Amino acid sequence: MSKTVKIGKSEVTSTPLGLGTNAVGGYNLFPNLNDEDGLNIVKTGIENGITLLDTAYVYGLGHSEELVGQAIKDFDRHQLVIATKGAHDFSSGEQVIRNDPKFITQQVDDSLKRLGTDYIDIYYLHFPDHDTPKAEAVGALQRLREQGKIRAIGVSNFSLDQIKEANADGYVDVVEDEFSLLHQDRGADMLPYLKENNISFVPYFPLASGLLTGKYQRDIAFPEDDIRSQIADFQEPRYGKILTAVDAVRPIAEAHDATVAQTVLAWYIKNPLISVVIPGAKKPEQVAANVKALNVELSDEEFKQIDDAFADFKQIKSGKSLKDPD
Repeated sequence: MSKTVKIGKSEVTSTPLGLGTNAVGGYNLFPNLNDEDGLNIVKTGIENGITLLDTAYVYGLGHSEELVGQAIKDFDRHQLVIATKGAHDFSSGEQVIRNDPKFITQQVDDSLKRLGTDYIDIYYLHFPDHDTPKAEAVGALQRLREQGKIRAIGVSNFSLDQIKEANADGYVDVVEDEFSLLHQDRGADMLPYLKENNISFVPYFPLASGLLTGKYQRDIAFPEDDIRSQIADFQEPRYGKILTAVDAVRPIAEAHDATVAQTVLAWYIKNPLISVVIPGAKKPEQVAANVKALNVELSDEEFKQIDDAFADFKQIKSGKSLKDPD
């Protein structure tokens, strides 16, 4: 895993495949999580060459950060890229999104303590609030960067206009947002701007809640109490179109002795508009399997074949995916 990518205008470099950790300690997002499994997921990723670990305060209200901090103690911290995010305030008993400098500054300090480190490689504003000027919020992060507490500045789940406002002084290095072969509509306007301004892009939910792994079959019905029955991706005619597009990936995967999921991840890795892809996992074996995507070197023709198979999804808008780790 010798290939590395540079994050925006910063000095941070990462492997092109990272690890999303919302299922590591994210007890408020998933049922029946086990801390030992979470620790093993992170350690398996690092042992298999992954350097970027993506977490957030809201994953378990700090617990994911604590587990990531425990897991990295056995490894060389300077070889790792720790990314975390903040914006959620629960001090009133209800969730409030805040980007004001005082709150974000405190969030960074709290994350440093939970992670057990003296610097964070990438810090994201997790969601935009309604009131704080975005350049003001990013300015607070820039001051923290000057103090050595963070190394790169990111924003997550921001609209293109909000990204432009946040980047008014050129401080933004990276944007994180939902993007996959099934959810490309946000990228049409955003990705060209990011490339033009040397801002890296990190997509989350790259396997679209398992739909891009090839595990789903046709003629399946979800009961009313299954959340998938309420998600557009799992409803006809969209569901059938998705499976048809996935079928086009299967022969390419077979040619590389790879799984459909590994081949799809390889498509992101080859995509020049994408810097790091961060599939999540609930089991260490899933992490080890995902890492093998780095061995799948798609030809330009194979990349185009996959791109063409999902071309319709570049314009079709849809709701967000399920919050399952990919």
